[in-house]
Amino acid sequence: MKDFIRPELRHAFWHARELIGGLAVAAFALWWMLSSHGIMFWTSIPAMVLGVVLVALGLQRMRFRTDGNGPGVVEVDEARIAYYGPLDGGAVSVRALAEVALDPRGRPDHWTLRESDGTTLHIPVTATGVEALLDAFAQLPGFRTERLLLARQVNQGAVYVVWQRPGVDPPKGDWLMPVTSSKPGAD
Repeated sequence: MKDFIRPELRHAFWHARELIGGLAVAAFALWWMLSSHGIMFWTSIPAMVLGVVLVALGLQRMRFRTDGNGPGVVEVDEARIAYYGPLDGGAVSVRALAEVALDPRGRPDHWTLRESDGTTLHIPVTATGVEALLDAFAQLPGFRTERLLLARQVNQGAVYVVWQRPGVDPPKGDWLMPVTSSKPGAD
């Protein structure tokens, strides 16, 4: 049965699994809404809202997700981000993070996670399990997923600060550039 679906198609379905699930819930809710009356009609509305929310979350995750064929493995466990790479690795605490940045100067691009004490962890965006970072970053106060996704789209060779803890000074140097626009290429 595994050979029934082409590997490329199976990979595409797996890549968009949350989006497909949200579409299925929304389609079921729409059918339910159109084919029912009275109280059943009104109970289908929350199901439709749930489907739309799942579609939106699925789109975000699909845009963040990579093939995961890059170097190393990312593991997120109880507010601790660990990266096990072929040449380096390390771990940082989500609660101690002072800054999250995207560094496109390496190959592949890297997430740079800096703790308030200066400890820095570099994680390739193509590492296996890197999609777990989205859930870890969501715990950060004031973190905006749109900035993270924008940083992935805009690639101008500069390091983009996606999130910074309020009251923490950035490291010295002119290589950090915050992402401020809501559209790629906008000033």
